[in-house]
Amino acid sequence: MTQLVWLVPALPLAGFLLNGLFRNQLSKSLTGIIGSGTVLGAFVVSLLLFGEVRHEGFQPAVVTLFDFISVGKLSIPFAFQVDQLSSLFLLIITGVGFLIHLYSTAYMHEENAPQFARYFSYLNLFVFSMLLLVLGANFIILFIGWEGVGLCSYLLIGYWFRNIDYGNAAKKAFIMNRIGDLGFLIAIFFMISKFGSVSFDQVFGKASTVPVGVMTAITLLLFVGATGKSAQIPLYTWLPDAMAGPTPVSALIHAATMVTAGIYMIARSHVLFDLAPVTQTVVAVIGLATALLAASIALKQNDIKKVLAYSTVSQLGYMFLGLGVGAYDGAVFHVMTHAFFKALLFLGAGSVIHAMGGEQDMRKMGGLKKWMPATHITFLLGCLAISGIPPFSGFFSKDEILSAAYAKNPVYYVIGVFTALLTAFYMFRLYATTFLGQFRGTHDQEHHLHESPGAITIPLWVLAILAVIGGFVGIPDSWMANGHRLGAFLSPVLGENAHGLEVEKGTELMLVAVSVVLAVIGSLAAGMRYGKKPELGEPTGFGKVLANKWYVDEFYHAVIVRPLDLLAQFLVFFDKNIVDGIVNGVGRLVQYGSRQLRLLQSGQVGGYVLLMVLGILILFLVELFTGSPAVSSAAGKVALPH
Repeated sequence: MTQLVWLVPALPLAGFLLNGLFRNQLSKSLTGIIGSGTVLGAFVVSLLLFGEVRHEGFQPAVVTLFDFISVGKLSIPFAFQVDQLSSLFLLIITGVGFLIHLYSTAYMHEENAPQFARYFSYLNLFVFSMLLLVLGANFIILFIGWEGVGLCSYLLIGYWFRNIDYGNAAKKAFIMNRIGDLGFLIAIFFMISKFGSVSFDQVFGKASTVPVGVMTAITLLLFVGATGKSAQIPLYTWLPDAMAGPTPVSALIHAATMVTAGIYMIARSHVLFDLAPVTQTVVAVIGLATALLAASIALKQNDIKKVLAYSTVSQLGYMFLGLGVGAYDGAVFHVMTHAFFKALLFLGAGSVIHAMGGEQDMRKMGGLKKWMPATHITFLLGCLAISGIPPFSGFFSKDEILSAAYAKNPVYYVIGVFTALLTAFYMFRLYATTFLGQFRGTHDQEHHLHESPGAITIPLWVLAILAVIGGFVGIPDSWMANGHRLGAFLSPVLGENAHGLEVEKGTELMLVAVSVVLAVIGSLAAGMRYGKKPELGEPTGFGKVLANKWYVDEFYHAVIVRPLDLLAQFLVFFDKNIVDGIVNGVGRLVQYGSRQLRLLQSGQVGGYVLLMVLGILILFLVELFTGSPAVSSAAGKVALPH
């Protein structure tokens, strides 16, 4: 079955080509069937692969399709790696991706047929690129998929490109990711120079032979790439602006594809990071700082999608914290559970926006549970999961990371559990403001309110079930023998010590209790406060700072964007007035000179005779006034014949 792994990315690629090339001929129904069906087919093949990988004694397989690059001693095959880590990500990407495609068939129904097909072709290409990323058996194939998801994010964030703001958001995402990608690319060149290869098995096998300083440099450069793709400080500001795209796109970016790429890359490269403790500390600190910063911003956002966007940045910070403290399986576990509840929350928000006629401001909502019971219940389950309330999925994955963080450094745990409190608070602020209390929109909006169709609610129910039960594959072994089945499944790839440092059972229970109590307090406090009296006005004081996202965008604009704009304006002036002035001036001088010289070639015999006479006259005048010895000498040597 592993030899057929190429079918997994090939099916979405076929969907991209069919919908893209025949967008003007296909009906919307057929477009939806092709777009969704190809991803469903990829999910079925992924299930079959997963079933094979689960068998005891399975050995990771590398399937080489063809030689991709061969230069001297460097050989880079176009190869896929099938193992426990890649098979898990295949299920997440294709499973959640299919539900988002199905959801899109109803959500995007107002688009005309060609634009509908363009949307689905981009969506298929997005899934193909992410599948290529996680299947690559070397860093080059991974990087091709890495760049592919960056391109697709640009295309989908700017899907409604006639809106200038949406186009700017797409460019922002593209450019900020290029900054991170440069670090990744330099790391690849570094690996080629040190290891003579980019294949995972060869790089990881030779990793222990290079000095710690070199490994630190390589891993830091890889982490720079991860900060861009997975939206960490300082390259995180593109992700909230990515809400400019259609809501299903936001769900796909945040849950199943792009932003998890950095987590996957570091987990895949854990052998390198284990040899660079300085880099691990940097990863943990940046992840923790990002989690706290994004959670604080989410407290005062009023756009329903912006709250969820900053929650994604914050949850990604938790994942990087897990990677930094060596809890690789905890980070991957949180990727999985986050895919369930974040896709659920974004698609639930899309259902609300659909019912509200495009309105995204929570202050104009309220009381929606009356009209949207299915959306309300599933959204509530998603909020409970992300808040870490037991026994929902987010509880198990987040507390595994927090326990490992405590074992590494108790300060990490304190900041992490405080961030968990903020998470519960801002998520239930969102829930209460949207679904509880009285409706605060217009009469026309109220008249339009209704539950979404089945193509929207069915994915919500499936994701809600996964958000509820998804955590049971990662019950701590200290609670139940062989309870952490996901960790055992991933151990052949991530290693036996992928849990990070462990704490005693009594300490672990105390840490979990503190986390749960704070999550419950945050949830209840926000629910009671905003369910009765939501914030309708503009924030003041420190709340204004949070509402304006700590003015980080303004800082970047003043320190980076504006100086670069001024430099660009100067270079344009220099190019037009100095460089072009010199070049054009030389051209004009040559042109003027040629116009004057052409007068010497008039074709008039009389003119030539006149010029000859003038020339002779000038020569005689020169001899007369200068007494040129050359002329006199030449004249004196003339001999008369005898």
